[in-house]
Amino acid sequence: MISREIYIEKVRIFIDKPVVKVITGMRRSGKSVILKLLREELLQRNIPPERILYLNFESLETAYLQNADALHDFVLNITRQHFATKLPAQTGRFYIMLDEIQLIDRWERAIASFRVDLDCDIYITGSNSSLLSADAATLLAGRYVEIRIHPLSFAEHLVFTAAMDEDAGKDLNRQFADYLRCGGLPGIHEMNINTDAVIPYLLDVYNSVLLKDVISRRKIRDTELLERTICFLMDNIGNIFSAKRISDFLKSQNRRLSTETIYNYLDALESSFLIRKVSRWDIKGKRILETHEKYFFEDFGIKNALLGYSKDSISGLLENVVFLELLRRGYDIYVGQGADCEIDFIARRRDETAYFQVTYLLASPETIEREFSPLLDIRDNFPKYVLSMDEFDFSRQGIIHRNIRDWLLDKMSIGNSFS
Repeated sequence: MISREIYIEKVRIFIDKPVVKVITGMRRSGKSVILKLLREELLQRNIPPERILYLNFESLETAYLQNADALHDFVLNITRQHFATKLPAQTGRFYIMLDEIQLIDRWERAIASFRVDLDCDIYITGSNSSLLSADAATLLAGRYVEIRIHPLSFAEHLVFTAAMDEDAGKDLNRQFADYLRCGGLPGIHEMNINTDAVIPYLLDVYNSVLLKDVISRRKIRDTELLERTICFLMDNIGNIFSAKRISDFLKSQNRRLSTETIYNYLDALESSFLIRKVSRWDIKGKRILETHEKYFFEDFGIKNALLGYSKDSISGLLENVVFLELLRRGYDIYVGQGADCEIDFIARRRDETAYFQVTYLLASPETIEREFSPLLDIRDNFPKYVLSMDEFDFSRQGIIHRNIRDWLLDKMSIGNSFS
């Protein structure tokens, strides 16, 4: 297993702390591996393996554990058997690791009970944001921390590529082209970034998410309209639009779908971690605007597998890449809305703010004017960036220009997160 230290470190600080560690993310984004890496860390801390209980609820071996009562009885029996065979000096805290916990009915009741009945440290994973529903949030209020797992960053992509020796002689430009085309799901590296193998894999992941986490969970009947909605989102990465615009688009294809149903579809897709919504922020009024958002995909490789990879869509893909990287760096992200202009991203965290424009190439004076002018109109002292694939430095008037690939590989610190 290849370590993903960015996430291990986020969980590590909560080991043996009295909170449930909830690891969430899209299917196949690497949650199970994170859990197994944490198990290895516990073993390195001299925790006896018999005090670490790992269960994967996607395995048929756990099929009989279908509800909270069955899970509770099973875990308590395991712990009682262990402690019955040990001297008092040999007993200690139990570590419970439960993978894809959302498959257990009323799982939150079992977790709440473990905290009362056992001296234990609990780690769970789930592939749907409804994992932390109202019931779960009530039972675990103030007693859990969520760690969100994303597909591989470009820096991680290079680590995985080197570990798998995938044409190790490729230069960074070739590597970045592979990343843009295939996305960041860790499993693609088991295919040696062979497009003929990667596309079926990505389509299988997409169909699994759609069937298990969207259609079945939300009981969606008209799957064709759902998929048409997804295709519209894929065709409009980086564009601002509303649910009404999707409805009008479907109407032009002689298909009718109410805006309310579209909002339900979008919510279901967000809950499955397939897409992420980015709201607009009124720069002058300092408030979130309630309509017209951008949507990005948690893994852009899935988009390419479904619709094909085209240089015509590269600007939207690059925005998707930058958006995900800002998420990994821990920022809240908005689309900036000025009086008569749009800023691709406003990234905020505590007292840090930065503005970003993202484009493919600054190929003409008109493009340079389009990307730099909105940033020049913002009268504050927060950093402002234009990111593109150009190798030449176009920085001017206090606005920093960076090559996207180089920016993605920057070594970050808290005080230098954007540079």
